[in-house]
Amino acid sequence: MSNLNVANGSCLCGAVSMSTTSMSNHLGACHCSMCRKWGGGPLLVIECGSDVSFSGEENIGFYQSSEWAERGFCNKCGSHLFYKLKQNNQYFMPVGLFDNGEDLILDHQLFIDEKPKYYCFANATKNLTGAEVFAQFIPPSSK
Repeated sequence: MSNLNVANGSCLCGAVSMSTTSMSNHLGACHCSMCRKWGGGPLLVIECGSDVSFSGEENIGFYQSSEWAERGFCNKCGSHLFYKLKQNNQYFMPVGLFDNGEDLILDHQLFIDEKPKYYCFANATKNLTGAEVFAQFIPPSSK
């Protein structure tokens, strides 16, 4: 995984801004029913590790979407800010929040078995089913 130097971004209204030095240049699409319900379509995210800092934290709302993860959003404009694994504070952040994204590569799709037939990405990617995602990322005691 290759990293960009520093990535800065913000929500739609600017009440929350973020910075990370651990942003991967590998973009993923999640097709799970929760992500699609949350954003109205696939969630296009960048893995940012745990090195993420926020300003305007008082404007961040949290939703405990599962035993192992929470989702953050701006409570002013509603922008989706992150999907975070609780076990290791690993952030997956919507790519559209960031200012510098020219060198990003869409190279993997998660929950491919839940992807509706009405859309399709043109480039070849690594595809993981929901079971494969759980086996890779979620500790067995949390499932």
